Amino acid sequence: MPRLILMRHAKSDWSQSGKHDIDRPLNARGRAAAPRMGEWCAAQGLVPQRIVCSAALRTRQTLACLLDHFDGEIDIRLSRRLYEAEAGGYYQAVQEGGDAETLMLIGHNPATHELAMLLAGRGPDQHMSRLHARFPTAAIAVIDIDAPRFADCVPGAGYLAMFMTPAELSEE
Repeated sequence: MPRLILMRHAKSDWSQSGKHDIDRPLNARGRAAAPRMGEWCAAQGLVPQRIVCSAALRTRQTLACLLDHFDGEIDIRLSRRLYEAEAGGYYQAVQEGGDAETLMLIGHNPATHELAMLLAGRGPDQHMSRLHARFPTAAIAVIDIDAPRFADCVPGAGYLAMFMTPAELSEE
């Protein structure tokens, strides 16, 4: 059963006027949260075989913070499409996940949130209610896809196995 790890980029810096949106970096809070989420992923055994990451600076910086906690060979693909796409484009990126058993997408809202809600048809109530409420920066949704491969995934057929936010890690 394929496993999808959806992550919204960590908190970005809005204070630098004159920059294009794609060039916005992480702020201090984001630079602190992203490594904690990477550490959490590694502790849960959530190490993807393939990562598709938006080409925006803040998503690439989020990715760099995660990689310090991942072992093994990972196929990393930067995608301008994820920067510009709505949920349908993210869904297409999942279906193009190939033979990877675990795929991670690092992207933006609202597309990340919408895709998680589109795919996760069931899961523990505490995860589902938090997911439906919001998808904060640096949050991670882990969705087990009820299909033999990513190309066969259909809306609503996923199981929301985990949903974690940096704020919840701080409470532990």
